[in-house]
Amino acid sequence: MQQINIYYGGRGLIEDPTIYVMNKLTEVLGELNIEVKKYNLYEDKQGISVLPKTLKEADGVILAASVEWLGIGGFLQQFLDACWLYGDKDHIKELYMLPVVTATTAGEKDAYQTLTRAWEILGGIPCEGICAYVEDHTEFETNPDYALLIEKKAESFYRSFSKKLKVFPSSTNSICENTLRPKTMQLTPQESEQLSMYVSDNNYVQKQKEDIEELTSMFKGLLGDTDEEEAAAPIAGDPLADALKEHFQPVSPLTVCYNLQFEDGRVLSVDIHDEELTCSNKANPAANVQIRLDDKTVRRIVQGELTMHNAFLSGAVTAKGDFKQIRTFDTLFPIAMS
Repeated sequence: MQQINIYYGGRGLIEDPTIYVMNKLTEVLGELNIEVKKYNLYEDKQGISVLPKTLKEADGVILAASVEWLGIGGFLQQFLDACWLYGDKDHIKELYMLPVVTATTAGEKDAYQTLTRAWEILGGIPCEGICAYVEDHTEFETNPDYALLIEKKAESFYRSFSKKLKVFPSSTNSICENTLRPKTMQLTPQESEQLSMYVSDNNYVQKQKEDIEELTSMFKGLLGDTDEEEAAAPIAGDPLADALKEHFQPVSPLTVCYNLQFEDGRVLSVDIHDEELTCSNKANPAANVQIRLDDKTVRRIVQGELTMHNAFLSGAVTAKGDFKQIRTFDTLFPIAMS
């Protein structure tokens, strides 16, 4: 049995006329003994990047967009992006696509052209689809003339993909094959599919970002230091470092390290081990907390107008790591209490 995949990019609202059109198309294709599988993109936002692999099951595709204010919508755009990055282009070249666009505001023709052109760029075969402006969805859905038009489009689409009808060549396909190749590594379809699964795994992506940040910090230190001991030497003349040394109130036992990153890219690493305080300009990859702050906030902290904890709560600084140590910072360096 042949199969058609519908990818719906709307929000699933009851009054969305695109849903009516999809249901009507499904009904007609079912009568023609075609299995229809529908993917509501809004239901699985995180899994959109792996959906291109479902194209392998299909003999044809319906891309359904709802224009509520401008364009085809973010979900459908993400799906097309994923097809470009991870889809099997050799298989897409054999797929006929029926574009379906209904609009409750202006812009249905632009959205229709976007779907058609996107599918041509991917190498697929767009068919003549459905493009309609719907002012009153109830009137649209109860009009028998519109229902007949949808049925005719479904039958025409069926003839196209089932008989593999030839279409006139398009310059878009030729141009894209030669000039719009992805600027990435050449991957096999299997490798692209595997990559899309990694991309959709938030935990994996977050872990990779953390690893990259750690490696970047480490190699920056290695590449930027001609003299390891000089790079780790205590800072002299830094207003914040001087203020921290002046107001340091040891807490024992305690071992904690802060990386303070400034607007100009400089880093002040503050390392406390019981009663010993060390400040250096080399980031410590094992720091408990990373803190980013601008020059204005630094001045206010040095002048005792603002504590680090209040700066964090107000959004004046951003942090990553053990947030509890931010409050400890004010205990160790009670500048604002002086």
